[in-house]
Amino acid sequence: MFTGIVTDLGEVRALEHRGDLRARIGTTYDMKTVDMGASIACDGVCLTVVDMGDDWFDVDISAESVSKTNIGGWEVGTRLNLERALKVGDELGGHIVSGHVDGVAEILRVEDEGDSTRFTFRAPGDFGRFVAPKGSVALNGTSLTVNEVDGSEFGVNIIPHTKDVTTWGRARAGDRVNFEIDTLARYVARLADWQGERG
Repeated sequence: MFTGIVTDLGEVRALEHRGDLRARIGTTYDMKTVDMGASIACDGVCLTVVDMGDDWFDVDISAESVSKTNIGGWEVGTRLNLERALKVGDELGGHIVSGHVDGVAEILRVEDEGDSTRFTFRAPGDFGRFVAPKGSVALNGTSLTVNEVDGSEFGVNIIPHTKDVTTWGRARAGDRVNFEIDTLARYVARLADWQGERG
């Protein structure tokens, strides 16, 4: 589990197809404190550390994960939002994030509003019904608060600090971003569906 609070900016150093996709990711994490097999969210995708060095770690990525995320667009030099898994007793600054991406959203518009920046997104498929005003959504691994919703479109404001410490300062209209709905919204929607099915 994660919180959607990004703690490092990583960089893709190498990509190798070997059945699954293997990615080497550069990091400023102290890798002596990371166990082999640990989970690290990379742009919101929960991935398992399979090898490591002083300032890098390797992950294997299945075809299923590539098909459901924006990983297919990664290339050497791509910057990634990183977050290590939540430990018992850690501060929960964002919201509960599983790292199981639901699909890929598209940035439709980017507009400055004072010092902040307003991003408008299109949710993938029919996932717009899970997005609520003042609710939470994880985008590229970042916990963000939804401002407004209009069908499958929704907006968020990103403050300068967030742009400075994440990849959001480089984001542009047309970019595809990893989208994970709030866990609470998922269960509320399923409960409503269940009640409807039972008549």
